[in-house]
Amino acid sequence: MAKWTPTHEAPEPLEGPIVPTVIGGTILWFVLFLAQLPFYGWFDDHGHLWWLWTCLAGSGLGLIGIWYVRGRDAALKRMAAEAAAQGPAPAAE
Repeated sequence: MAKWTPTHEAPEPLEGPIVPTVIGGTILWFVLFLAQLPFYGWFDDHGHLWWLWTCLAGSGLGLIGIWYVRGRDAALKRMAAEAAAQGPAPAAE
């Protein structure tokens, strides 16, 4: 069986408002946790307590994600500023 090779280059990754997206998702997970908290007994009685802990885990992982994407965003901005300070790159022939 022959190995598949792509016939075209992959597109550039989409860059968007990553930090606000991750912050919004983290807030959503935490709000869902808080909204389900009053129903703790019902979830426990029906075996759905994992829904509550899933929302809490999503909130915790979102906090790690916020830390990560803020650092990534700062590194990208720093790299762009350094590239701008060096001037335009020489044209490739």
